[in-house]
Amino acid sequence: MIASSPTSAQLGSHSVRYALRAPRGEATGTPLVLLHGGAVDHRMWEPQLEAFPDRLVLAPDARGHGGTSDAEEAYRLTDDVVELLDALGVGRAVLVGVSMGGGIAVDTALEHPDRVAGLVVSGTGTSEPDFADSWTLETLAAWRRAEEQADLEGWIAAFLRFTHGPGRDRAEVDPQVWDLVETMARETLAGHLRVGADGIPLPPVPPTPVTETWERAAGISVPVLALPGALDGEDHRRLGRRLAEVVPDADHEEVPGGAHYPNLENPAGFNAAVTGFLRRHDL
Repeated sequence: MIASSPTSAQLGSHSVRYALRAPRGEATGTPLVLLHGGAVDHRMWEPQLEAFPDRLVLAPDARGHGGTSDAEEAYRLTDDVVELLDALGVGRAVLVGVSMGGGIAVDTALEHPDRVAGLVVSGTGTSEPDFADSWTLETLAAWRRAEEQADLEGWIAAFLRFTHGPGRDRAEVDPQVWDLVETMARETLAGHLRVGADGIPLPPVPPTPVTETWERAAGISVPVLALPGALDGEDHRRLGRRLAEVVPDADHEEVPGGAHYPNLENPAGFNAAVTGFLRRHDL
């Protein structure tokens, strides 16, 4: 079960790729599951995979991302997480998610509360975000236009704006971080984009959404840390604050020097915040 490099498993109708790090010696902490954002994959968690040696650390690729297969039928991303936990013999875990992964983490606490011991959520609030600030709306509009026009370079360019956020440009982001995010996005398209006979990209099977997440979030009984990057867009940071206000046992802090991927831009700060959260709650 324990692997030092990514491996794959067949889970029902789909295969999943994941990275798994065993604890060094006897495990003294709750397993940690790292859930990546949309259009990237488990490699975004490279600075975290070795940072928690007292526990098992698991980082899967979501459906249609990385080395995990595309969906051929209706599915829910939260159910995929639990199915993998079952296959690996993992009971309860602390879920850490960025962006899409943060939404999946909250969904899992709502839909499978017996499998979640705690949540760290970055770059979102729940899987039902609302956007209002002009920078985010303009970026999302450019992303949609590129998708509608089958403009793959435009799609990647719009997506990468989230890497630097509204207050910076590409030159202000560590080139290694930028290159990794761009590589993952390009490989997501290369590995999972399907094209029809007319050359137009075919939409993937979308995940079935979990609904009424904000209405139900007050019922989350496990501790939560909302941990956005301090340089992320206002909406993404606001959603984290909102989650911390709604959940009874929740804290909020921001990672300095990072935008939508604070775990990559400031791994020391991100890891320290997660470690503090785990210690405070004896997880």
